[in-house]
Amino acid sequence: MRIDPFGLERWFAEYEHEADIMLAESGIRSLDASRFDLDPGKLGYVIPTNGDPDFRESVGDRYDRSADEVLFTCGTQEANFLTFLSLLGDESGLGEEEVGSGTHAVVVTPTYQALHAVPDAFGDVTRVELEPPEWKLDPEAIADAARDDTAVIVVNNPNNPTGQYHDEAAMRAVYDVAVERDAYLLCDEVYRLLAEEPQPPVASYGAHGISTTSLTKAYGLAGLRFGWIAGPEPVVERAWRWKDYTTISPSLFGQHVAKQALGRREDRILSENRELAAAHRDRVADWVDDHDLDWLDPVGVNAFVTVPDGFDNAEAFCRTVVEEASVVLAPGHLFGFPDRFRIGFGLPTDELEEGLDRVSSVIESAGGASAEGDAVTRGGGDD
Repeated sequence: MRIDPFGLERWFAEYEHEADIMLAESGIRSLDASRFDLDPGKLGYVIPTNGDPDFRESVGDRYDRSADEVLFTCGTQEANFLTFLSLLGDESGLGEEEVGSGTHAVVVTPTYQALHAVPDAFGDVTRVELEPPEWKLDPEAIADAARDDTAVIVVNNPNNPTGQYHDEAAMRAVYDVAVERDAYLLCDEVYRLLAEEPQPPVASYGAHGISTTSLTKAYGLAGLRFGWIAGPEPVVERAWRWKDYTTISPSLFGQHVAKQALGRREDRILSENRELAAAHRDRVADWVDDHDLDWLDPVGVNAFVTVPDGFDNAEAFCRTVVEEASVVLAPGHLFGFPDRFRIGFGLPTDELEEGLDRVSSVIESAGGASAEGDAVTRGGGDD
């Protein structure tokens, strides 16, 4: 098995530890640990290792699922990884008659690299590209890409990096394609609760729906590394068997704080974070207009913006920004679009303002240099 290097993580590893401002982060600003009780008692494993049964039942209620249809994981990354292993990487005879079989995945892109690189390592992937500038989901294109051996259709909604929130009608049409092919629709919903009016989760659609998420992006609790899979019991059961070979159990601290974040504190946390996301989105919208750039007004806290004039491509622009202004952006070639860059605006307001000002200086400097070059060219022509 071979897997491609994770381009975005390698980019971050190159720059984020030395840069002053991280303007490529796709989550909301982190909450302070002092808001929570941090004493879970004895520091043992979470028992049972798939998570506290009562807590799983509570989470399952959000999806019209039982406790046995929920598995707690170390973030959404593990949730997705275990789901792909269960659907594409398991030939051991663990309930294929209930789970289905297939080695093919249909993945809607652009998206977070793990959502196509991991299934590509286990099987065969067909990508269905969202088209700019609207980045709309096309159920017919997904139906055309699906095959008899398709095991899973993969959608990230709201989408990273574009911020497009595919509407419920389109998502249900894609779900119908999965049902027709006896496959599953896996939806990474890590940004869903940042929407002012969140749509129903895919796991609530029916037997072929699987939702993955965590407390990282919408709740501002990335350090907990706490997420989950919600979906059909045979898939969740198989994922749990794979989890025995990865992290064994979810984080004890993560589960302890997650119970609080999903309890009486939840409404306040989400209200604060949605308010911050909306205010920052408006600020970045003004910034985009000021520099005559283009984007799709996003849901969540990241957006995919066109590259300013004066730069060959997004990688050249982002390298210039980090090297001259010490601000990290994410170049779009990492998502398959070299003429765009991802900007994250969920960080604290003062950091956002400082970051935007620094990037503006780089853009304006490049614009001035370009104008000087044009003037020299025109002058030479007059001679």
